[in-house]
Amino acid sequence: MGLLSAPAAVDKREYWGFSLYDWANSGYVTTVGTVLFAPYLTSVAETAACGYVGTTDKPCHTNLDVLGLGLSPGSLAFYVVTVATLVSALFLPVVGAIADRMARKKLLMCGFAWTGALAACCMVFVGGGRWELGALLLLIGNLCLGSSLVVYDSILIDIAGPDERDDVSSRAWAFGYLGGFILLAINLGVVTAHDALGLSQGTAVRLSLLSAGLWWGAFTFIPFTKLRNRPPVLVEPVRGNIVRQSFGQLSATLKHMRTYPVTLLFLIAYLFFNDGIQTVISVSSTYGEKQLGFETQVLIATILLVQFVAFFGALAFGRFARRFGTKLTIMGGLVVWMLIVIAGFLLPAKQIAPFLAMGVAIGIVLGGTQALSRSAFSQLIPKGREAEYFSLYQAGERGTSWLGTLVFGLVHQITGSYRPAIVALGLFFLIGLALLSRVDMRRGIREAGNTQPTLV
Repeated sequence: MGLLSAPAAVDKREYWGFSLYDWANSGYVTTVGTVLFAPYLTSVAETAACGYVGTTDKPCHTNLDVLGLGLSPGSLAFYVVTVATLVSALFLPVVGAIADRMARKKLLMCGFAWTGALAACCMVFVGGGRWELGALLLLIGNLCLGSSLVVYDSILIDIAGPDERDDVSSRAWAFGYLGGFILLAINLGVVTAHDALGLSQGTAVRLSLLSAGLWWGAFTFIPFTKLRNRPPVLVEPVRGNIVRQSFGQLSATLKHMRTYPVTLLFLIAYLFFNDGIQTVISVSSTYGEKQLGFETQVLIATILLVQFVAFFGALAFGRFARRFGTKLTIMGGLVVWMLIVIAGFLLPAKQIAPFLAMGVAIGIVLGGTQALSRSAFSQLIPKGREAEYFSLYQAGERGTSWLGTLVFGLVHQITGSYRPAIVALGLFFLIGLALLSRVDMRRGIREAGNTQPTLV
């Protein structure tokens, strides 16, 4: 069986449809969410606030006026992500409850994907001092990404049995890193050769943002054609239209949450350590540019390296889980994450080799910890509430972390440096690891009424 082929017990058509949605949205996650948009929006905000782009030698100390609040231009992108996730906390559980009652899940998933892709395409118009437009589009894009992933993650349970989920989830993440790598490599060429192409660097960045939206939207047609719709099962009986039914199901789930204490403990642990992961991902390009003094081309090349290594890392973690168990493999990954943020604090400015070494370390653990967390959580969800529980899971998923970005932004605003902000993120991994160590997976699977896999 090939590295990326479907497990024998999984329908090949649906496996490819599921895996290639990770390929589709990773174009947005890498090009927009990870590499280009945060530093670009920071530059646009600094232009609006100070009339020039801030540098290490001449930083921009003028704040933006946002609803009467003075916000640092350097923290704007992180505050926008924070707001997006706070909105998600209210919106995504309703999306999940609706998805559990819909017979056409894939249409809901793809609808959100195409809306987010349109927002990403419109980022081509963010220039000059139009930071307000950039902030709005980032808010829409992240909200739509989270909404589509709520439905997407729940589909994993539909297409893979308990013993196949680690493999399917890990391989889908690997597809995502491969897709993100290819698009980012193209964008690296455009940004690096912008003079030869007759483009300014700003125009090259905006065209790269446009390409991410087109990539996300176009490749979403593949899961739309390959995934099958299934009727809802075991949903909470509530009268009224689908919106009222969805709120009723959500209310019932919240009331009975204490029935699944292991599931909730895993969810809380995930919220902490995934906030750390997502914040490291989202701030890495800004940290590299503003604190360490690297050019955009170096940052994109480093993220390309991360994507390349993460492709193999996700597959390796799937193999580790088959040998050592999912929980123990995730815990090992979290120890590595703590070492990474400490190394980030100590990185010397303008020294490429240590920066690349940290990128390799991130790539090894990045996809594996996230892929296995998704498959582990899927084992703990009671029947009929898959999308609703994954909506709660998505509150801490990639691109929608809020506590980590809030802490990072506040520490930067207080200290004026990104170094103490990056090391502060180690606390999220430590708390997540401590909580995860207390999760009894066998008990949680039994309480949820699911089939026990061979190894957890």
